[in-house]
Amino acid sequence: MEDSTDLLTSRLPFPPVTRSHILHCSYHHWHPKYRSITPKARLIPLSAPFLSYLRSDGIILPPDSPSTDIDLSSTDTDSAIFFSTSSPNTSDPDDSDSDTSDPDPSTHWPEIHQKITSTIIELGGNVIPKLNWSAPKDATWINATNSMECRSANDVYLLLKSSDFVTHDLEQVFDGCYSESPLSPAASNSKDNEKKADDNNNDNNIPYHLILRKTIPALVPSLEFRCFIRHRSLLCICQRDLNHYDFLPGLVPTLRPLIERFFEQNLRMTFEDESFVFDVYIPPPHQRVWLMDVNPWAPRTDPLLFSWLEVLEMLEPVSPSAATTIPIDGNAGGVSRQDSHGGEAVLNEKNYDDNRSDDSASDDEDGEEAFTPEFRLVGRDDPEAYAFNTPRYSAHKMPKDVVDAGGCGEAGLREFMGRWREVVREQESQDAE
Repeated sequence: MEDSTDLLTSRLPFPPVTRSHILHCSYHHWHPKYRSITPKARLIPLSAPFLSYLRSDGIILPPDSPSTDIDLSSTDTDSAIFFSTSSPNTSDPDDSDSDTSDPDPSTHWPEIHQKITSTIIELGGNVIPKLNWSAPKDATWINATNSMECRSANDVYLLLKSSDFVTHDLEQVFDGCYSESPLSPAASNSKDNEKKADDNNNDNNIPYHLILRKTIPALVPSLEFRCFIRHRSLLCICQRDLNHYDFLPGLVPTLRPLIERFFEQNLRMTFEDESFVFDVYIPPPHQRVWLMDVNPWAPRTDPLLFSWLEVLEMLEPVSPSAATTIPIDGNAGGVSRQDSHGGEAVLNEKNYDDNRSDDSASDDEDGEEAFTPEFRLVGRDDPEAYAFNTPRYSAHKMPKDVVDAGGCGEAGLREFMGRWREVVREQESQDAE
């Protein structure tokens, strides 16, 4: 399955994805420029010892600090998660258990630990963490709140160390990237000119940051949208939450021009790359747009209600200015068609007067009408609207070895269970000795 997916991805007409494009989409890179249009957040530079802690096996959390003003009572104390029981300042050399106690990992990065704690307090005691590119959405199952909300530094560590997405940021962020030299589509297939990230995937120079964003009270997931930009033109928009909402189609005439103006005024000519994907949030009363994230124009970015083949084959306006011709009053006209996932991409048209002249109709046929990006929503009868029994990121709740064995069918699972029993018996015999 993995080979077939890689083959399909390699056949998509993507331009070469470079290291610089990935770095431009890093939160620490674009946030200073767009800080005024993003939710309140603080960035904490991460040291090498802290990154080593994130990469290390197992989850050992610092001891609860009695001096903190944050309630740590909700921290998970499952037997697979260990709290440090000793520190250089409190350990007793005569204590018989001192040899088996877990050391405090934060002694190697005390400044970062203190900064995280103080930042959580500064932001109101409730934050959402992420690294440069990814948030630990796949690890919410391990958090006591079953969400990404963190009330203590230990909540942050628990999510980061339990997330495959965060591990990807640390270990594989440049996978599939090419050299910085411009490559033609033909040249990009040549082994002589192709330089994958495997050759230069040295993350020693990546300025890793921990982003702590103030939790948005009463955030409405249905009002988060993903926007696709190609050659500085807004091609299409879709909702991020994969559920059907009856009220959304009626908001499209308001939301689409808001997003168009936001892109034109803030991102179109200021972002370094011509093609990228960004996420926005438009809370009630739908008068302000917040920039939530910027994602690379690459197969790794989830196209959600579209397929990447659809997006790549979409027509775009002849000039970028054509995509931004929108009325000042905010009424773009034309409610979006509710497309099914994987359906054909159909450009939404404005409702013109039925009595328009033949001349105006011929002008439209010539492509002179204002370009309207498609706004795709989950329809009432779409499969996504009924996927309540399949939580997102459920595959990340099992060890990767188990998921890989399951992909090989019953025989793979039996082989895995046999190896596991041998490991358990060997461990038991060593413990008995």
